[in-house]
Amino acid sequence: MKLKKRRKSSRWHGSQTHGRGAKERTRGSGNQGGKGMAGTGKRADHKKSLVFKLYGPDYFGKDKTLRRGTVQPKLKIINLGDVEQRQAKLIDDKGIINLDGYKILGSGELKSKLKIKASAASQSAIEKAKASGSEIILESKE
Repeated sequence: MKLKKRRKSSRWHGSQTHGRGAKERTRGSGNQGGKGMAGTGKRADHKKSLVFKLYGPDYFGKDKTLRRGTVQPKLKIINLGDVEQRQAKLIDDKGIINLDGYKILGSGELKSKLKIKASAASQSAIEKAKASGSEIILESKE
């Protein structure tokens, strides 16, 4: 029975190349794809796993700062049924439910008459609100 496994490095003692072929191949940095962060380009394959480990998968690709125009803010979504359930917490002293930064979707039912102020609403949500006698006020972007 073997008590201690022989290390890989000791198997190459006395060898000039350590199983890598020609001596010249491993003298410089050419076999490694370059020094430092060389070889980490978008199409390169040399050090991709290193880059992903250090910087994450978003290292490659287009940068958002290069895009022209303004990017629309991402709205959070809420269903009409959820507004109905949470109306006691959301309503202010004027009797208006203020949902700035939200888009209202038409899932669920409204039973009470409410005034809801939101950034956006789906067509079905507006129709359901009108049917129940409620009102959805959309913020005008001026």
